[in-house]
Amino acid sequence: MKRPAARWLALAVAGILAAGTAGCDRRPAAASGPPPAEVAAESTGYYCGMRLAEHEGPKGQVHVAGRAEPVWFSSVRDTIVFLRSPEEPRDIAAVYVNDMGRSAQWEQPDPGAWVDARIAWFVIDSRARGGMGAPEPVPFSQQAAAEAFRTANGGRVVRLDDIPQAYLLGGAEQSPAPPGAPGARQP
Repeated sequence: MKRPAARWLALAVAGILAAGTAGCDRRPAAASGPPPAEVAAESTGYYCGMRLAEHEGPKGQVHVAGRAEPVWFSSVRDTIVFLRSPEEPRDIAAVYVNDMGRSAQWEQPDPGAWVDARIAWFVIDSRARGGMGAPEPVPFSQQAAAEAFRTANGGRVVRLDDIPQAYLLGGAEQSPAPPGAPGARQP
């Protein structure tokens, strides 16, 4: 009779240990909120007030609890600034950015190419420029794809929480992207 109790106790201890070590994994959990929406012709950037179709490069969307439509951003940079800004809503249900490893083009990322920003890998300090000409954190769902982009375009691979505030707040006045780099303006 004591054997089933001992087995139950052993299972309970194993479960507690597993739960305790699960917190050691520093990767954030995927969104459990609404799925990503697709950019529509009327989707407008929150900060710039311009249609997303007018901007090249990866975009972002933040789903705020109690709001039917996502808040749209013409760049990943603006998306992250929104998340970190104390003036913006804190009741975030989900946040997605374009997964550039799943998109065939830089100009307008492919429909369905979204990744939860909290689990994405970002290439920063690369030659890539967003739609407003500013340095752009380039998101990927797979670390290997981010590393391949970094090899081709320079920079470094980081997670969302490791993107420095100074990088986000620096302006387009930083050195322009060389010809051929993602987001480089062609003469």
